[in-house]
Amino acid sequence: MLRVISDGIAAKRREGDAGRKPLKARLILVFLVAVAAVACACSPRNYITSKAADALSSDGGAFARDDDPELVREATPFALKTMESLLAQQPRHKGLLLSLSRGFTQYSAAFVLQDALEEENLLARAEKINRARRLLLRAKEYGLRGLSVSHEDFDSRLSADPVRAAALAGLSEVPLLYWTAAPWSLAVSLSSNDPAMLADLPRCEALMRRALALDESYDSGAIHEYFIAFEGGRPAAMGGSLEKARRHFERAMELSGERKVSPLVSYAETISVRTQNKKEFLELLDRALRFNARESAPEFRMANLVAQRRARWLKGRADDLFLE
Repeated sequence: MLRVISDGIAAKRREGDAGRKPLKARLILVFLVAVAAVACACSPRNYITSKAADALSSDGGAFARDDDPELVREATPFALKTMESLLAQQPRHKGLLLSLSRGFTQYSAAFVLQDALEEENLLARAEKINRARRLLLRAKEYGLRGLSVSHEDFDSRLSADPVRAAALAGLSEVPLLYWTAAPWSLAVSLSSNDPAMLADLPRCEALMRRALALDESYDSGAIHEYFIAFEGGRPAAMGGSLEKARRHFERAMELSGERKVSPLVSYAETISVRTQNKKEFLELLDRALRFNARESAPEFRMANLVAQRRARWLKGRADDLFLE
């Protein structure tokens, strides 16, 4: 036993002698990295903040696949405020700006605004709608800041010449184009008594049309879904087109592989109501509600559950939406 212990100690000593050179090399490497960090004025705190920002500004797949909307509703505000705190340290972090724009849009539209629409008390309803509008405008501002990272004075350029400014954005900026235009458009729709906001609609359109030209398949047809409402919700005198809206609907369904039910709900709410086709309206909503949102298409689970909530609410309002 003593021989075994003695041999073990000797072996450890030999290992220690052999390990000194690699250890010394590692220490030199650490020193050089530290010197480089100082030379770049990159403090450990900034490095950690940057890495945390990178992690938090991922695509949000965990929330998208969750099957509990209330859990996501309660968790989202903390995540958004955490990202805002990190953004204060990394104000030009494009990933954070995109995530904040997307996150505030989804939270506002899926929960705050839908709660407002279902509110029976008129005063409370107006207050909730106003809150949703403020959150959407916050999302829009984060999106514009994200686009301004690569394009100086993007906001002022967009005001002066929307189409020309939007053309500055490239393929990698399609998510920013989408998540800037989407909340902005929804905020405009909630601001019918504000002419200044209505004047922003051409800017929203320019951003979204640029996104469509660059990548029509983004987020499995989300851009086409936007244009269902945009084309179908405007009269022909203002450039709207039911036929264009129909084509966007068909393309959105095709690109999603019919795994997203939101295009069905958007078409029913916009086109079926406008054309007063109650039969089509109910058929589309029933089709959306029959979809097994918890078991099928896990990548769209949360979006489908939220869309089904809206479908149920719309069905309950059918008698108010149709004259017959």
